Amino acid sequence: MNRTMVTAVNTLGQLHKQVDLIGHNLANAETAGYKSREASFADLMAQQINNYSSASSEVGRQSPLGIRQSPGARISQTAMLSKQGSLKTTGRPLDIAFTKENQYLKVRVQEDGTSQIRFTRNGELDIVNAGDQWVLATKDGHLVLDENDQVITFSGKVEEVKMIQPGTLEATMDNGQNIAFRLGVIALNKPQYLEQMGNTLLGLPDGADNNINQIYSDLNGARRQEISLQQGVLETSNVDIGKEMTDLMASQRSIQFQSRSITLADQMMGLVNGIR
Repeated sequence: MNRTMVTAVNTLGQLHKQVDLIGHNLANAETAGYKSREASFADLMAQQINNYSSASSEVGRQSPLGIRQSPGARISQTAMLSKQGSLKTTGRPLDIAFTKENQYLKVRVQEDGTSQIRFTRNGELDIVNAGDQWVLATKDGHLVLDENDQVITFSGKVEEVKMIQPGTLEATMDNGQNIAFRLGVIALNKPQYLEQMGNTLLGLPDGADNNINQIYSDLNGARRQEISLQQGVLETSNVDIGKEMTDLMASQRSIQFQSRSITLADQMMGLVNGIR
């Protein structure tokens, strides 16, 4: 296998990963609170061939002397785009939407038999029956946490919910009692440190526990004034379908080019082998 084939094969594998990422974005274009991701490419380690003896060998050349040969390209980063999605009015009291970037709800999920804290901007909430009590959960069934990382529960059936201030809701029970509760909200300081754990869920990567305070901050105490929530609306995804389709076509063109390179390299090797 010659260098052309190696370069094309390495690049093809990375291009297919980019197509998968674009497909994931398009599949979640209608998912509330979803944040799109985009891939950026970089050369693999390049080999420098110094084929000029002095700088005067090519007068007027702007690029560095020599030839740089790389065995292909790789995805250097898949960055999450934190851009605010548009708001869609639903009129449903348990639908909430953040109106500031990088603010997220805290939810509890079950993974491999253990309980983990995750973050989401999908504000499509519901109050569901969990046996002897009622709990606040997301559409996907993840339990919503309060400011103390405790599951928000109700002893009876809830008749009405209203937001008395951003991040603080008041539930009216079937017996007429009013119960106020505060949603657990964080502000991301370094969004790119988090990993996607589902369509709208983000979580800390392994080994990041020692840097939690640098990655995100709990909006508790005086910082609750920073929370920006609106009731009766949902934040749509920030996927730009036009951009995703353009990126998809560019990726497909690149895949065709790399595939053609392999075909041409194979034909050239066949011609060389056929020389008598």
